[in-house]
Amino acid sequence: MIETERLYLRELRQADSDSLRKILQDEQTMYAYEGAFDDKEVQNWLDKQIENYRRDGFGLWAVILKETDEMIGQCGLTWQDFADQKVLEIGYLFQRGFWHNGYAIEAAKACKTYAFENLQAEEVFSIIRDTNTASQKVAERNGMTRSGEFVKHYRGAVMPHYVYSVQK
Repeated sequence: MIETERLYLRELRQADSDSLRKILQDEQTMYAYEGAFDDKEVQNWLDKQIENYRRDGFGLWAVILKETDEMIGQCGLTWQDFADQKVLEIGYLFQRGFWHNGYAIEAAKACKTYAFENLQAEEVFSIIRDTNTASQKVAERNGMTRSGEFVKHYRGAVMPHYVYSVQK
């Protein structure tokens, strides 16, 4: 679907569930979500992405490392609620063993290009927990600036989030 120098992004499928568990069931990776997911939550996440592809034609995609053909993360576009509207968000989650290699920014930039060129989006967003400085840096490197903040209530926790955005 989308190809970069080192990666390709494609729709998630049921066969990716083991790779997805490596991400969503890692406590450190999932700290911004108040902890790791159980097997049912992982399946619900996968089902939601498959529904997004069907409904919207996009969602969080599997990020595949070309060199090994291994799924190392997810990155893509989803509709999110912010300020009483639906905004197009670039989201990303990677296996911890692949952090700090530039894969997140490489995939996020490709998603921004896809949103502007293929979806004719005028603006894209990344909504990031206030404590997630690594993801904030990815958003900034993707040309985004902080344009707002709000509080999410998720898994019984109060979670301040920053909103980053960039216009076409």
